[in-house]
Amino acid sequence: MVINIELPDRWKTVNLGDVLSYIGNGLTNKQNKANDGYPVTRIETISDDCINAEKVGYVDILTNDKIEKYRLYYGDVLISHINSEPQLGRAVIYEGKPEFLLHGMNLLRMRADTKTLDPFFLNLIFKFYRSRGVFIALASRAVGQASINQSRMKSLMIPLPPLPEQRTIAHVLQTIQEAKFTRQREIALERERKAALMDFLFSHGTKGEPRKQTEIGEIPESWGVVSLGDIADITYGVQAAVAHLLDESVGLPILTNINITLNGTFDLSTLRYYELPEDKKDKLILKKGDLLFNWRSGSQHHVGKTVLFDLDGEYTFSSFILRFRFAEKISNIFAFHYFHYLREKGFFVLKRSQSSVNSVFNASKSAKIPVVVPSIEEQLEIGGALQTCDIKIAALEKEAQHIDELFHTMLDELMTGQRSAVPLIDQAGLKS
Repeated sequence: MVINIELPDRWKTVNLGDVLSYIGNGLTNKQNKANDGYPVTRIETISDDCINAEKVGYVDILTNDKIEKYRLYYGDVLISHINSEPQLGRAVIYEGKPEFLLHGMNLLRMRADTKTLDPFFLNLIFKFYRSRGVFIALASRAVGQASINQSRMKSLMIPLPPLPEQRTIAHVLQTIQEAKFTRQREIALERERKAALMDFLFSHGTKGEPRKQTEIGEIPESWGVVSLGDIADITYGVQAAVAHLLDESVGLPILTNINITLNGTFDLSTLRYYELPEDKKDKLILKKGDLLFNWRSGSQHHVGKTVLFDLDGEYTFSSFILRFRFAEKISNIFAFHYFHYLREKGFFVLKRSQSSVNSVFNASKSAKIPVVVPSIEEQLEIGGALQTCDIKIAALEKEAQHIDELFHTMLDELMTGQRSAVPLIDQAGLKS
């Protein structure tokens, strides 16, 4: 397959198969997840754009010949060649960690002929082609998935700069990518710190006082426990069929359960709109400080997703969301973090009702949720401490997003030769 990209004169284009020393499918033995046997890759192993040793399967009995055949070696590139279209072509390079790992099914493994092709450059070619939709165009389709066989993959035309230039391009892009991974590790660490702090504050408070036992565990002795229905107005959102939701900006933006992330933020990438009747606007337009609660979901872990409404402009909300509007004695920020704490503890999973396909926590059930009530001063102190964590996480996420944007800009420019890596060859020390 020929990819129509204008390249510098000094570059070649070649069939991928001509610059590989190996291409092959993975081990087809049945896998288990019980840490029993040899670790082997799965599709999920590369879902984070790196080798994730926590997302592997295991096979228990293998001959030495199979171990030798399927063991990964430094520089091997794995690509998802059987997957849903958005995931097709996701690729990673194995850099020796974990030290022992076998190549499993549904990932294609390639080994570059290092006399002509740098393996890190090959991995970046795949990232570039995936961003351009090349793999979707190349794929065959079946129900629910797309696939690319070895023959089509080997016939794929790829750009081939001189080897020193390949290495320099790879070095530049890997440096940017590592900065992104560093931010992602910092975000994960900060989330762990917040979870530990949240667990301590909602069980110990800030005053160092004795504790008492309640239905949600130990809490400070001076704290009260009330039912949510006693301190908040609970309202269902708009009963609107999907057919009544609009893609364009007609009517009001309507927040659905899809717009609430597990981290308690808004994802507005799939925002829809709804023409809310005038007689319902007073009741169903959101105010800043309202708490939105996902009460119904096909995934039990999504029940109890909560977000604090803080968006500018007029919004309404859908029927799978409950709005909690609190009395003055409850801090909205405190309540938001408290509900996040309950979900992290598994409260909503344990206490939910189960319909035929959905986990539910409807209005009558939500009204019985126990809510701890410290003094308003302590609520503000706890909410402020946890909000500080959120501000730091948001800043790190913004940095990671900017780095990712830089990576994709540089990927596009370097892989097409629009930006030359030649002046950097000596500086990078990768000429030989």
